[in-house]
Amino acid sequence: MRHPLSTYRLQIRPGFTLFDAAAVVPYLRDLGVDWIYLSPILTAEEGSDHGYDVTDPTRVDPARGGIEGLRALSAAARAADLGVLVDIVPNHMGIATPSQNPWWWDLLKGGRSSRYAEAFDVDWDAAGGKLRLPILGDGDDEHAQLRLEPADAGFELHYYDHRLPVAPGTASAGEDPRAVHGRQHYELVNWRRADSELNYRRFFGVTTLAGVRVEVDWVFDETHAEIKRWFDEGLVDGLRIDHPDGLADPAGYLERLRELTGGAYVLVEKILEPGEKLPENWACEGTTGYDALADVDRLFVDPAGREILSEVAPRERYAPMIHDTKRAIADGLLRSEVLRLTRLIPAGSGLDPDAAADALAEVLSCFPVYRSYLPVGAEHLEEAIIAARVHRPDLAETLTALHPLLAAADGETELATRFQQTSGMVMAKGVEDTAFYRFTRLTSLNEVGADPSVFAIEPFDLHTKFAARQLGQPLSMTTLSTHDTKRSEDTRARISVLSETPGEWAEVFAALDALAPLGDLPFADLLWQASVGSWPISRERAHAYAEKAAREAGNSTSWTAPDAEFEEGLHAAVDAAFDHPEVNRIVNGLVDRITPAGRSNSLSAKLVQLTMPGVPDVYQGTERWDHSLVDPDNRRPVDFAARAERLDALREAEPPAVANDAAAKMLLISRALRLKRARPEFFEGYEAVAVEGEAAEHLFAFDRGGAITLVTRLPLGLERAGGWRDTAVLLDPGTYRDVITGRELSCDGRIPAREVFETYPAALLVKEDAR
Repeated sequence: MRHPLSTYRLQIRPGFTLFDAAAVVPYLRDLGVDWIYLSPILTAEEGSDHGYDVTDPTRVDPARGGIEGLRALSAAARAADLGVLVDIVPNHMGIATPSQNPWWWDLLKGGRSSRYAEAFDVDWDAAGGKLRLPILGDGDDEHAQLRLEPADAGFELHYYDHRLPVAPGTASAGEDPRAVHGRQHYELVNWRRADSELNYRRFFGVTTLAGVRVEVDWVFDETHAEIKRWFDEGLVDGLRIDHPDGLADPAGYLERLRELTGGAYVLVEKILEPGEKLPENWACEGTTGYDALADVDRLFVDPAGREILSEVAPRERYAPMIHDTKRAIADGLLRSEVLRLTRLIPAGSGLDPDAAADALAEVLSCFPVYRSYLPVGAEHLEEAIIAARVHRPDLAETLTALHPLLAAADGETELATRFQQTSGMVMAKGVEDTAFYRFTRLTSLNEVGADPSVFAIEPFDLHTKFAARQLGQPLSMTTLSTHDTKRSEDTRARISVLSETPGEWAEVFAALDALAPLGDLPFADLLWQASVGSWPISRERAHAYAEKAAREAGNSTSWTAPDAEFEEGLHAAVDAAFDHPEVNRIVNGLVDRITPAGRSNSLSAKLVQLTMPGVPDVYQGTERWDHSLVDPDNRRPVDFAARAERLDALREAEPPAVANDAAAKMLLISRALRLKRARPEFFEGYEAVAVEGEAAEHLFAFDRGGAITLVTRLPLGLERAGGWRDTAVLLDPGTYRDVITGRELSCDGRIPAREVFETYPAALLVKEDAR
């Protein structure tokens, strides 16, 4: 199996097509990249910038370059000796515009008799044999807005911009549209009814993304025929699988995919909670790297800052908070899914439906990981049942009766299968998309796949994790930024500095909140941390982030019921950062003070991520400073021409200073990637490197089998303590070259840290006689 040594993620969209990607291949080759990693490229909703709303899985999106664009990119990659990795979306399809999705259009037109009724996950019995579509507005009689319009060989129902098919023989010219609507296989309902009355499985709570049943043989075959073609024609080398937790049988799906691709390199977008491992029976090489991200970030957090930061804006404890946010999701946004589970309880069980729904929601709220894969993970279900009994002793009898029904493995019950598909939905929406906006002690820790209650990690523990990764999953991806991260790597690196100066942050936050009060202290803490982490940020970006984050938090405003008064104050606070002289002075002053330490963290964390066990990914544009926030902020266009020009200028230049132009980061990334591509044998092992001296806790070092990584951690504490002093790294005698700067270092068994880090806070050494 061919596998990558490194990847570079490109967001393919109408504004940056596969042809455009082909044009940047020379730059990526020069950067040191080994494989190109593409966002979804199958035909998606028109205008989609992300591509996860696939409307036609049978062809490459013409708006993204089509099959000819993929061939052009593949040819360019092959000429440069680069591989191609593509993101695919097996769990769901985009249905926002039914006319764009032939499968969905046919389903609406034919109902249960449609060939595609088996492809989509619809509970027809829940709505009298109709498919509920939550698109109507809040008017007194929105059905009155329906229009019957002539179409090819029949009619269509129109509701504002929505077009819907009419089943043959159910309409005639001039007929009342409402009467025609009553004869269709679908029922248009108010959008607010989606959370409690929907009868098709969604991607999380997104009504415009409908679940697909790839566990059905012909559905798998037809949704993967184009993907098979890629491998048959040698256009693609590997796949990234989006949201495998939504599938009925992830292990079975991956086995079929391995057969289809001939055993190609496959990664899964799987979130692992602390201590959780990827199921051993999955036919894949690892995850997309959120677990690595969480570990690396915490190396640069000072555990001494935890207590003070916890008191800046008092909040709930994390464990009770996520139970309650998950329960709110199960009772609200995903109530439809809970009620569907209730309907699957076998007749004759004797369970009261209301009590059963209550108990199911409680178990979902107590589930400790995203999901089980029965019989794998049965212990997680047992843990959730026990926790649910403690939370709700009044439901003990119902929980006892439900346990064996939920534990049925190997497809014995539909209830057990669908419960597993649902638990991840509740976790994602309740934790990542709610609690992460409420638990705001140190927001660099609030990242996808991470647990914010885990504040820091000691070097010994990280060495242990890295050694285990080398033994167990050496081909799993590592990352620091993705299209889904809440904050980019450089934003988080700067925010983490606050753990080293918690007292100053407490004072700064108090002053900011006094000058621009929000009335929601935890959220204000998050907002000002985001401002400091991303500064300087445009006013437009800051407003967009603040509104999205506040509505996700759901404490003072929300998506479904925005609080105009709170949001007015929120936007006033954002404006104050730009317009209020004192607020602007405070923000700029703090940013100026912590930016050098933030850049030290950025460079050090990046080198660790690039050289630790695994396949490192560089997210588009982050080879330079990138202080982005949550999507869509982190999906902005990238100026590759400027990057290529800057990279070329670095070829013969002296190592640039760590400054605003980010050339130092680009130099570090390019030199590390080029070494890994040229000398992969230097990265085939893992050993911790010994460090001694007064500041030893500030130096983290490891040897990958010839490539030796040394980085600085907690730089403010190092500076306050008087610098490196007698600290040294212990290595075999000889001459070493720092691959990043080109400097040579002589070693008599120890190299002083002050010499290692004379230019940069991170170094990548290779022994000269090992070249």
